[in-house]
Amino acid sequence: MSLTWPWALLILLAFPLLLAYRWWSRRRRRKVAVRLPSVALVRAAVPGPTSWRRRVPLALLALGILFAGTAAARPQASVIVPDDAATILLAIDVSGSMCSTDVDPNRLTAAQKAAKEFIADHEGGAKIGLVAFSGTAGLLVPPTADKSALTKAIDGLRTSRGTAIGLAILASIDAIAEINPDVPPTGVEVAENSGSSAAPTDGDYEPDTIVILTDGRNTDGVDPVTAAEQAAARRLRVYTIGFGTDQPSPMVCSSNQIAGDQSFRGGGPGGGGFGFGGRGRFQDMDEPTLTKVAEMTGAKYFKADNAEGLSDVLRDLPSQVTLQHKKTEISVWFALVAALLVLAAVFLAQFWTRPRSSSTRPGPASPPGPAPTG
Repeated sequence: MSLTWPWALLILLAFPLLLAYRWWSRRRRRKVAVRLPSVALVRAAVPGPTSWRRRVPLALLALGILFAGTAAARPQASVIVPDDAATILLAIDVSGSMCSTDVDPNRLTAAQKAAKEFIADHEGGAKIGLVAFSGTAGLLVPPTADKSALTKAIDGLRTSRGTAIGLAILASIDAIAEINPDVPPTGVEVAENSGSSAAPTDGDYEPDTIVILTDGRNTDGVDPVTAAEQAAARRLRVYTIGFGTDQPSPMVCSSNQIAGDQSFRGGGPGGGGFGFGGRGRFQDMDEPTLTKVAEMTGAKYFKADNAEGLSDVLRDLPSQVTLQHKKTEISVWFALVAALLVLAAVFLAQFWTRPRSSSTRPGPASPPGPAPTG
C-alpha cells in the first residue's frame, strides 16, 4: 500500500492533543471541586461508569482517528487485474543456427510448433504481433487478434545469416508505438531508465510486452543492452527466452526453411534437407546478456533446452505479461471505518454515562402515617 498525500498523516497528532486536553481539564476540575460532607453519598446518588467502560470509547475514538488520518493520506493498493488492452510482440530468431538439430527435428521447427500452440491457446483481449530477426529485424504481422494470419506468417519463417537481437527489440518498440500513443518510437529521445534504483514499479509499466526467443548471441546491429535501455525508458518489459542446448550439433533445415542468402555444403541427412557449415561460436547462447536485458526492463529470462520446455514457457507467459499491477485508491474504505468507529465511541460513551431513570433512584423517605386503630 502507498500513500498519495503522506503529509496528511499529521492529523494523527489530534489524538495525543485530545488526551492532553482531557488530562488538563480533569486536573482543573479537581482544583475547583466543592468539598462535600460525604463522598459515599455522592457516588451512590450519581454512579459513574467502571474503568473499562471509560476506556473502550476512548480506544474506539483513537482507532477512528487513525483510520481517518490514513484516509486523508489517500492510500492506494496495488491489485493484479487482467489487461485486455495488452499487446504481446513475439520476436523469433531465424538465424542460421536455428537449423541446429540438438532439438528434434531442428530448433526452427520446434520454435514454430511452440509459437503456433501459443497463439492457438491464447485467450482474452490481448493482441499478438510477430517480429522475425536474423542479421536484420522486421515486423511480419502487426499486433492483431487474427490467429490465422499469425499462424501463416510463422509457417513462412526462413532462416538467414546473422543474429540482431538489439534490432529485434527496437523493431518491437516501433510496432508498439504504432498502436500505443504513450510509447514514443525509437527515433524520439526519452529519459532513460535502465533498471536503476529509480526503475518503474509494477504499476508504472505499459501493458505492452516484448518476448524475444533466440538461440544465440548478438552478431549484428545494435547491442541488446542498448536496445533494452530504450525499452526500459519507455516502460516496456522485455522477456527473453534462450532456446537450445550448449552442445554444437549438425545444422539441417528443409528447403523451405532456408532463405536464398546462405551457402550450403551439400545435402544433409533426413532426405531433402540441407546441411551447412558453422557449428562454432555463433551457436553459443549468450545467457548473461539475455538475463540482463530482462532484468533491466523488469521482466524475466527463461531457458528452454527442448521443444517441451519451450512450449511450457510460452504457455505460461500470458499469466505474466497480460496481468497488470494497477493502483486503486481505497481511501473511501478507511473513511467509512473511521466514521463507524467514531460513531460507536460516541454511542457507548453516551450509553454508559447516561443518568439512571427516576424509577431506579432512591426517593426521599415518606413520613410515617397515623397508627392504625384497632
